[in-house]
Amino acid sequence: MRILFAASEVYPLVKTGGLADVAGALPAALIEAGHEVRVLLPGYPQALAKAEGKRQVASFGDPLGVGGEAKLVSAKLPGSGVPVWLLDCPALYDRAGGPYVDESGVDYLDNPLRFGLLSWVAARLCSDDSPVKWRPQVLHCHDWQTGLAPAYLKAWAVETPPMTVFTIHNIAYQGQYPADTLERLGLPWSLFTMDGLEYWGDMSFLKSGLVYADKLTTVSPRYAREIQSPAFGCGMEGVLSWRAADLVGILNGADYGVWNPATDSLLAKTYGVGDFAAGKAANKAALQQALGLEMDSQAPLMVIISRLADQKGMDMVLSTLPALLRQGAQLAVLGAGDRALEQGFQSAALGSPRRVAVTIGYSEELAHRLLGGGDMLLMPSRFEPCGLTQFYAMHYGTVPVVHATGGLADTVVDCSYDGLMSGTGTGFVFEHANAGAFQWCMERAIASFANTDQWRRIQTTGMAQNFDWSRSAGRYGQLYESMVNP
Repeated sequence: MRILFAASEVYPLVKTGGLADVAGALPAALIEAGHEVRVLLPGYPQALAKAEGKRQVASFGDPLGVGGEAKLVSAKLPGSGVPVWLLDCPALYDRAGGPYVDESGVDYLDNPLRFGLLSWVAARLCSDDSPVKWRPQVLHCHDWQTGLAPAYLKAWAVETPPMTVFTIHNIAYQGQYPADTLERLGLPWSLFTMDGLEYWGDMSFLKSGLVYADKLTTVSPRYAREIQSPAFGCGMEGVLSWRAADLVGILNGADYGVWNPATDSLLAKTYGVGDFAAGKAANKAALQQALGLEMDSQAPLMVIISRLADQKGMDMVLSTLPALLRQGAQLAVLGAGDRALEQGFQSAALGSPRRVAVTIGYSEELAHRLLGGGDMLLMPSRFEPCGLTQFYAMHYGTVPVVHATGGLADTVVDCSYDGLMSGTGTGFVFEHANAGAFQWCMERAIASFANTDQWRRIQTTGMAQNFDWSRSAGRYGQLYESMVNP
C-alpha cells in the first residue's frame, strides 16, 4: 500500500507535542509492516537542517501568491530512514520562532497561508498533474493544519483520487479563519456551506477534514466516543455524530526505540524490568542533585512533562500542591503554556526550592531524565485524546496518576483493591476532574509508595505493558486495506 502522510511536525525534525511523535513513529511501523510511506511536512529551518540526504525533486512555483517559490525536497528522517518530503518555501516557513508561533508566543498572522499551502501540496501530490511519479493510494492527513487537502481534491475533481483519512489529534485546535480566506487559498465558494467547511460564518480547516475525508480517526477509542458529545466535541459534535459510521478510534503507540530505559543514553544509569530498583534509585538521586532538590530517596518524586494549561489539569496540581508537599512529596516540572500557570509553579519553586523544581520550556534530555528518576507522572488532564507520556512513564517504572478520560482511561488501570489483588493495576485514576478528587487520588498513590513491595509490583506491571507501534500500524493497515479494496 502506498501512503502519503501530511503533518505539520514530525519527530525528530521538529516537535511541539505528541503529533510529532506519531508522525515520526507510525510511518516507520507501517514501513516495517510492508507498506510504502512518504511523509510531507513544511520545510522549517530546523527540519531542513536535521534531515538527511536532501535533494530537490520538484517545484510548484508560487500557487498561492505568497511571493516565493515552493519546492519539494526529498530527504530521510534521522535514525529511522523514513522517506520525507520537505515543502521548502522560505517566504512562509523560514522563521526564527516555532512551527506555529513567533518568538513571543503569538500565532503567525499568515498561518492560514502557511498550512493552506501544506494542504495544497498534499493534494497536488495526489492529483493527475503531480510533479512526481510516485502516487499514493491513501492520503493520511493529521490535524487541522492539513484539513484542507481533501477539500482541494474535491474542488479539483481529481479523476483518480486517493482514499483520504483525517486523524484528529486534538479537536480543540480547529484552524478557524475569516470566510474571505477561502478565495486567498484558491478554494471555490461552493464549498462554503453548512455541509462543507463553513463554521459560524468563518471557514474551518478542521471541519474541512471532518467533512471531506473518506474516513476519520482519533487517537484512542474512548476519545472517539467522547468527541461526539457536547462536553468534548468543541462544537464539532454534530458533524462527528453525522460521520459516526466513518469514525474509528485507534490507540497511539510508543516508540520504544527512543523511550527505553535499558538503552537510554540520557539516563544516569540504564535499567530493565528485571533490575529496575537500583537503576531508578540512581536516576532519582542524579535528578534530585541536578535540580537542586533535597537528596531524599524516601520522598515520592512527582514529575510533570506537559503543556501548562487548564486543559492539562495544571490548576488542580497547583491548588493541591501545598497539601502534597506537607506529605513529603517533591515535584519536578517541565513545560510551558499559560503565563499564570507558569508563574504559579515558579512561585511554588521559590517558596520551596528544595521540594519543587520548575523548568519552563521543553528539553528532550530532561524529559528522559524525569521519567528515569521520577516516582510518579502527573497527568490530570480534563480531556486527553490519547497521551503518550503515560506510555513512556510505565515503561520507565514511573507510575502515572491520571484523570479517567480519553486515552488515559484506555491505557492506565487503576490500582484499586481489585487492581492490586489481580495484579493488573498500572497507575492511579480519578473519575471527576476537580481538585478534591485529584488530591484523594494522590493521597492513595503516596500511601502506596510507602509500601515498597506493593509499589514494586505496580512498577513491574506497568513496565510489562506493551504499547508498541506495530499494533497500531496493524489497525491502520486494516483500515487502509478496507478503503482501497472494500
